[in-house]
Amino acid sequence: MKKLTMKSVDLTQANIDKIAKLFPNVITEARDEQGKIKRAVDFDLLKQELSDFLVEGDKERYQLTWPGKKQAILNANTPIDKTLRPIKEDSVDWDNTKNIYIEGDNLEVLKLLQESYLNKVKCIYIDPPYNTGNDFVYKDNYRESVDEYLEESGQVDDSGNRLVPNPNSNGRFHSDWLTMMYSRLKVSRNLLKNDGVIFISIDDNELNNMQKICDEIFGKESFVGCFVWKRRASSAMASNLVSTDHEYVLAYGKNSGVVFKGKEKNYSTYKNPDNDPRGPWTLGDLTVGMTKDQRPNQFYDLIDPKTNKVYKANPNRVWAFIPESMQKLLAEERVVFPEDNSKRPMLKRFMSELKRDVDPISTLLLEVGMNSEGTKIIKELFDIPIFNYSKPVSLIEQLLEQVTNSSDIILDFFSGSATTAEAVFKLNVKDQSVRSFIMVQIPETIDDTAEAKSAGLTNICEIGKERIRRAAKKIKEETGADIDYGFRVFRVDSSNMKDVYYTPDKLRQGELFDLESNIKEDRTGEDLLIQVMLELGLELSLPMETKQLEGKTVHYVAGNSLIACFDDNVPESVMKQIAAEQPLRVVFRDSSFEDDSARINVEELFKMLSPGTEIQVL
Repeated sequence: MKKLTMKSVDLTQANIDKIAKLFPNVITEARDEQGKIKRAVDFDLLKQELSDFLVEGDKERYQLTWPGKKQAILNANTPIDKTLRPIKEDSVDWDNTKNIYIEGDNLEVLKLLQESYLNKVKCIYIDPPYNTGNDFVYKDNYRESVDEYLEESGQVDDSGNRLVPNPNSNGRFHSDWLTMMYSRLKVSRNLLKNDGVIFISIDDNELNNMQKICDEIFGKESFVGCFVWKRRASSAMASNLVSTDHEYVLAYGKNSGVVFKGKEKNYSTYKNPDNDPRGPWTLGDLTVGMTKDQRPNQFYDLIDPKTNKVYKANPNRVWAFIPESMQKLLAEERVVFPEDNSKRPMLKRFMSELKRDVDPISTLLLEVGMNSEGTKIIKELFDIPIFNYSKPVSLIEQLLEQVTNSSDIILDFFSGSATTAEAVFKLNVKDQSVRSFIMVQIPETIDDTAEAKSAGLTNICEIGKERIRRAAKKIKEETGADIDYGFRVFRVDSSNMKDVYYTPDKLRQGELFDLESNIKEDRTGEDLLIQVMLELGLELSLPMETKQLEGKTVHYVAGNSLIACFDDNVPESVMKQIAAEQPLRVVFRDSSFEDDSARINVEELFKMLSPGTEIQVL
């Protein structure tokens, strides 16, 4: 039987495994902080393997670096002993929904999702702190104790997550923000599908730095575009009399070659008034914005062959074709001469010649709302202005529509007021799809003066969850659409396992008599089930069912994809019933077996009744 680790993926060791397959000669051994031997990489040898010249020491090269970059990489790769706990009382339609809402530090959440959602998310949209000098940033240091953390930062949220202010006066103003963003983007890339896309809202404060770290994490060749949208209608009272009225959305693919859906062509202008056998056509320009000095061979008089009327070329806007090409168009009767002498000849463009049915979308997002739209929507839902700078739903909806299809997963790990969730609802109503979302938000405490406090909402997660409930109710009432309006709520918490589970060698002999279980007393079977699902790579949206077999609680995930029983002393008769289901995986506790003999009997039982089952214990 295999022992579950009950911790997040060690990305450092996973990366070493990948390198070992390519260059086994660069793998060596080193001692960790506890003095244990573990695999490591000889980086000098690796550099030589990747160079076609002799490597002799460090050389200057083009790169983005800052104080804390190595720490950001370490933060991204360091595993954590945490889990997600189900919060059913905050959820809506738990048994049927595919949508997920997670409360907690988003870096921890991204790590916990590494197995269950690896290469499964089609689109990520985030609206991170813009680093304006008034934002909070995450302080990531998993090697410090909680007490040290609190003493250092002086700021925690309702669940003890660490947030620290990042004022302009901070000497590491840009560095702290880059360190925070780099680790999160690095880990999130693993969750994207190979054709997945990430959208990042940002403004001028960190646009250049954000693009540089995305170039490094996703690859410069994966850059799709930088979209611009107008965020306000009236000008800001800037001291330099320059009002910045726009923001940006950076778009990157996980890999190069991402193609958007584009914008459907408008065929309403294509007609066939002259019954041309080539089909419907529309008029196109016959000139280009070049002068006669730039294109002298395209500056000539054009003569209507039927009327001999002469049309002079404009010296500042010459014909689009040289004389030989123009004569061919005339012979094909593709030039339309006007009756009005004040107008110029035009070109017949046939619908049948169009290469595609869509036009590219513009990086100028002119058809989306401004921040006032986001504020208005929330005010209508809550009757009070809870969020003043929420992104417009139409912005996110248009972006998601370009890259997602019917059953895709959308992730937002800076979800704030959960605008992305509402955008998913509206998009699903629009095309009757079953897209699902994963919202992640740290439960940051609301300022005491905020109007949300009057509505009984104490932190941003409470706002986000209530916004989803109210938006779902409003959309359903207005449209009557039969879509998934629910969501399952989970919260980041410490592992369900006691410290002895991870470091049994540190347990003193005298403590053995006081240790009845390696599982914390306040944890339920459902708590354990979720942590097992995360380690085994099962999605949190899968159907879950609990049955009683001879007084023992047995959990089923997606039918027989996983069957788990965490009760003590499970009788062989129950084991037989579980084996008869022929589950893909089965999980028990150590204490589920009365002794080693019982454990061996169970292994033999499954070999006989369900030989394909993977048996694991915790």
